[in-house]
Amino acid sequence: MPRPTKQSPERGQARLRILEAARDVIRAKGFAATSVDELCTAAGVTKGAFFHHFSSKEALGVAAAEFWGSTTSQMFAAAPYHQPADPLERVLAYLAFRRALIVGEIWEWTCLVGTMAEEVHASHPAIAEACGAAIHGHAATLEADIALALAQRGLTTPSAASLARHTQTVLQGAFVMAKAGGGQEAGREAIDHLIRYVQLLMGEPA
Repeated sequence: MPRPTKQSPERGQARLRILEAARDVIRAKGFAATSVDELCTAAGVTKGAFFHHFSSKEALGVAAAEFWGSTTSQMFAAAPYHQPADPLERVLAYLAFRRALIVGEIWEWTCLVGTMAEEVHASHPAIAEACGAAIHGHAATLEADIALALAQRGLTTPSAASLARHTQTVLQGAFVMAKAGGGQEAGREAIDHLIRYVQLLMGEPA
């Protein structure tokens, strides 16, 4: 994932730096445990600058989810898993790419919007809605390749949309299992099982 920039907030970068700080600090600590003061310190901005750009911490949470969706969309759009000519190979390459992202500390490779959605779905519905839009929006980017792979094999079930959502269900579950003590191995194990499931579903040798 992209790292925080070091531009001076006086050059118009205050909002960006706050969002980048939120991306990292909230993944590491959670939304409730992250204070506005802590975000300001991490971003190198004043509290006045924070409230100039965000009317509340909840507004920051919504913006952070949207920022995550936008920046990760750019990263995935440029990723190499789009290169194979065969649609199933592209789907499997996507899963392999997600597996390869599991490096470093847990917060570095887990999902901001998944983390926030689990925590705030009842207390901050606006944040939860923004998180859901990011997760479902990313799942939708897989549907075309999944649909082509299913059609090539004459499969009518599951639907491409359903299988795309399932990939995200497994990935989010992998993040939870990692946080619950399994670490990187739990994340990799979950993706390995998902790869085998997709192969078996498509009639390919696992």
